[in-house]
Amino acid sequence: MARHSRNHRFAEEEELPPTPISRDSLRDAVQLSRYLLPYAVKFVAALFVLLLTSSCGLVFPYLVGRLVNSAIAVPDVAAPLPWLQNVNGIALTLIGLLGMQAALMFVQSYWFIEVSERSLADLRRDTYVRLIHLPMAFHTQRRVGELVSRLATDLTQILDAVLWTVPQLLRQLILFAGGIVLIALTSPRLTVVMLTVFPVLIAVAVLFGRALRRTSREAQDRLADSNVIVEETLQGIASVKAFTNENYEEQRYRHSLGTYLDVALRGARYRGAFSSFIIFALFGAVVLVLWYGSRLVVDKELTAGQLTSFMLYTLFVAGAMGSFAELYSQLQRTLGATHRVRELLADQPELAEAKPASSGKRLRGEIVYEHVAFRYPSRPEVEVLRDICFRVEPGQRVALVGPSGAGKSTIVSLLLRFYEAEHGRIVLDGRDARHYSLHELRSQMAIVPQDVLLFGGTIAENIAYGLPGASEGEVRLAAQQANADEFIRSFPDGYQTRVGERGVQLSGGQRQRVAIARAILRDPDILILDEATSSLDSANESLVLQALDHLMQERTSLIIAHRLSTVRGADCIVVIKDGCTVESGTHAELLQRDNGVYHTLSQLQLDLIGSPKPDAKEDDTWPQTNPAPHPLIPLPKP
Repeated sequence: MARHSRNHRFAEEEELPPTPISRDSLRDAVQLSRYLLPYAVKFVAALFVLLLTSSCGLVFPYLVGRLVNSAIAVPDVAAPLPWLQNVNGIALTLIGLLGMQAALMFVQSYWFIEVSERSLADLRRDTYVRLIHLPMAFHTQRRVGELVSRLATDLTQILDAVLWTVPQLLRQLILFAGGIVLIALTSPRLTVVMLTVFPVLIAVAVLFGRALRRTSREAQDRLADSNVIVEETLQGIASVKAFTNENYEEQRYRHSLGTYLDVALRGARYRGAFSSFIIFALFGAVVLVLWYGSRLVVDKELTAGQLTSFMLYTLFVAGAMGSFAELYSQLQRTLGATHRVRELLADQPELAEAKPASSGKRLRGEIVYEHVAFRYPSRPEVEVLRDICFRVEPGQRVALVGPSGAGKSTIVSLLLRFYEAEHGRIVLDGRDARHYSLHELRSQMAIVPQDVLLFGGTIAENIAYGLPGASEGEVRLAAQQANADEFIRSFPDGYQTRVGERGVQLSGGQRQRVAIARAILRDPDILILDEATSSLDSANESLVLQALDHLMQERTSLIIAHRLSTVRGADCIVVIKDGCTVESGTHAELLQRDNGVYHTLSQLQLDLIGSPKPDAKEDDTWPQTNPAPHPLIPLPKP
């Protein structure tokens, strides 16, 4: 449990795994680089400025060496410019060089940031648009946190690469190559000594650094485990005390802290060894090069200024070599992020599969399920629907009832074309549902679910979600018809009241009535009620049922319910069991079947609440608009 919580909590913070640099990963990066094309001129200009600033950096050690020689009065007849033969001239040149480098660095940084932010904004927009247009089969197989991580962590990783990793890699390559050439020109003998010692020491330092990062990451994981224990214990403190498990939780936390401490101390030993290595080995290597260089100065084979320039170039080369490992690792992680984003952009969007509509007419609301079978893509071994057959006439109220897991919600998901039927077909107004465009089909439907999701805006914005662009008067009228206007106006801010994340500022009944107002504003031809009142108390249920009754007037309605008391007034009740339609008829007709599924479900619910067996002639919960049931497609025998 603790491990699961930690993984969920830190999923977005974990370090992206490296991806080997291969032809495929480079191809993904090249395909995403098209987002740089609109800003290619400024990007190339920034790269050119980067080349200038790096070149200025290579000139700096050369000028410092001349400054040292001038300070100790070493003549330099090879100075390319007259003012480089005295201290003041060299110092002014250094200041001018630094000023020019600072100005160029500002231009380079600004252009890189502008190009990366603009191109990444385009990429974020396209990725988000692709996400919301991907089919439900895609979303049901992925966690929301994973998809959010694509927009946050992965795209941020790509942004960091464009903004920092690639420029730094180019800069360090220039400094490394230029530094090697210049130290070789300064003193070939000293260059051999430096190349014999420094690469080995830097390689050892890189290995130390990797071990330290692994240990640090493991220590963070162990600390996260212990923090989860604290969080779970304090959140469930009542249960801890009720079961007198204080000692147990203490031992659990003590063991977790002990594990963390072992890892932390191992990391401390690595850090201590690394510090000792840096002090002795790397600085010892610097001393070795300085010693040998000083011998060359004594032997008149090298000037003091040249030795100074050599040491600065050596630091440049060593710094570049030390940074390559981290930059390479960053580049690998970026390629991994690029591959995952490319996967999203490569998925086929839902709307691309929809066939164009043949007409713009509104639906009459006739629905026919013809031997429909279905399996979820994420669970192909489970046959959710096996043989669903029933007919809904225009304006009819049809209830779908049955045991949990029978496939009722899946039936309406297929009607909305969140998924496509594996076998059979769904016919709307005489046409196969697949021959409608998704927009044409869904724009004429509305659903009122059991768990209403409100967006974190105002009440007015949530109601208007059913018809974007609706006027204030239309929103108020829809709220009045949904029995929501009174409670909305009781708030200080009225319709401008913010509902909070997922609508937490409103009660369940209030959220339900806002959802009904949203459906009323949409004015659908087909209405779907998925357990719309199952979680409400009696008072709220009465208000919601009144609103639903108004909403269902003169429109085809599919009602999913577990509580059979809410579907007695339906024109027809279709009973689903084990993915098949097994019974159909009115409430009264189905109760007459003593061994029927509906009769059994009704009796079980009445036994649970201790009520007497209902009379088939009792009043219906919803008024009937079509008392006589319409004929259905022949159902398979139960």
